[in-house]
Amino acid sequence: MKKIFIFLPTLFIGLHLLAQTTKPVSGLPPALSAIKEADLKKDIFELAGDAFRGRRAGTLDEMRAAVWVAQKAQEAGLKPAGEDGTYFQFYNIHRTRISNRGTFLLNNQPLVLFKQVWPTQPLESHLNGQVVWLNSMADTTTDLKGKIVAIKIVAPNPLPAKGMSLWGYRYTASAVRQQSAVLRRKGVTSVIFVADEVTEGSLAFIGFNYESGTYQIDGAITNAAANRTQGIPVILVRQSFAAALQANPIVKADFLVDRFDYPSVNVVAKATGTDPKLRDEYVLFSGHHDHDGVGNPVNQDSIWNGADDNASVTVGMLAIGRAWVAKPGKRSALFVWHGAEERGLLGSKWYVAHPTVDKQAIVAVLNGDMIGRNSVDSAALLGTLSHKNSTTLVDMAMKANTDLTHFTVDFSWDDAKHPEGWYFRSDHAPYAAAGIPAIFFTSLLHPDYHTPKDEPAGINIPKLTKMTKWMYATGWLVSQAGDRVGLDKK
Repeated sequence: MKKIFIFLPTLFIGLHLLAQTTKPVSGLPPALSAIKEADLKKDIFELAGDAFRGRRAGTLDEMRAAVWVAQKAQEAGLKPAGEDGTYFQFYNIHRTRISNRGTFLLNNQPLVLFKQVWPTQPLESHLNGQVVWLNSMADTTTDLKGKIVAIKIVAPNPLPAKGMSLWGYRYTASAVRQQSAVLRRKGVTSVIFVADEVTEGSLAFIGFNYESGTYQIDGAITNAAANRTQGIPVILVRQSFAAALQANPIVKADFLVDRFDYPSVNVVAKATGTDPKLRDEYVLFSGHHDHDGVGNPVNQDSIWNGADDNASVTVGMLAIGRAWVAKPGKRSALFVWHGAEERGLLGSKWYVAHPTVDKQAIVAVLNGDMIGRNSVDSAALLGTLSHKNSTTLVDMAMKANTDLTHFTVDFSWDDAKHPEGWYFRSDHAPYAAAGIPAIFFTSLLHPDYHTPKDEPAGINIPKLTKMTKWMYATGWLVSQAGDRVGLDKK
């Protein structure tokens, strides 16, 4: 009997300790240890390295990157959830661009297309005539009907907000749009804009954008795209040609348009849930695997790697996939790596229109875009203020942050008055527009955004790891909840 009394207290203590170790702590997910800095670092240096050449949508580089993502998803234990039993969902991009066979002669001297001269929209046009130089927009009081006019870009009014991303491009685009509209109403046949100092300093991105043309998918033709294929020729030249244009030269230009289709691809994988009643519902983790590709060199670097934008989330989703396979949630997890996000959210628009699972079974979308830079203690969450469609989902994300990551969360970028309009620039937006609860995780902009400097060496791996764990922990709460995440009533 003595031995039994000695044993019982030991047994009670052991059971108490066991209860403490198995009891969930504040809803934290069980496989956090599967998200490892070493894995994230290895993956991002592969995907965002020069070998994938920036993963531009519609190129073989994007296809190679998509195959790499699918292979990594398979290695993680995720099952294919694309079309025809594969990890892939292909769709066509319709591209319209100025052909590189175009010519532009200034007093019979040729300018190099996309190096010295850029048509600003894919519009077939043929010019042959004398240029009328305008010293300022005040010269528009003269009769300009039927004229080819040239003018130095005038600063737009209003200016883009101070500190806004891609400021030089926004400055130029606003100026070109405002001033060409005035001149078009005056009846001019074409406008030649001479770059000012701001535009000249941003020509790497501006020229790359104009050279690329426009991209669309079936069912998503926008008014903006339609407008870019109408109107009068609007042409940008380097500021070094100002003097020649002021001398009222003869200009002869022939710009032809190429129209063609080529494929892009979403990569789709899943981890099946454990609850017989809930496993047919999905927590969707969203990101994009494409970036800008090979473009105009900056400091002799022509590969726009897109390490933060958005290889960071691509590899973060792979890490979440490994965790989910190790310890599945009650609901299934669906992973969609969208293609062609940089060309206008084309992959997510396509998936929302052609989902590979029942759209009604998607409980919530947790999207990430750029999660690997800036302070390790700060982050932003969008879909929380002006654009919030699910208070429950936001509360879950904030609970995960309180319990695990402890970020100082910036909500200001979700304000409808924020000049960046950041909420509408990533892949959650088409899902939210379709009435699916959605939030957007990001660590916000930095000076290397959309430049060749966005390389793996600039990624803050501890920050990337912490953001990945925040997305995972939020998705875990969504997965385990008895009731579905609900939409707010309007």
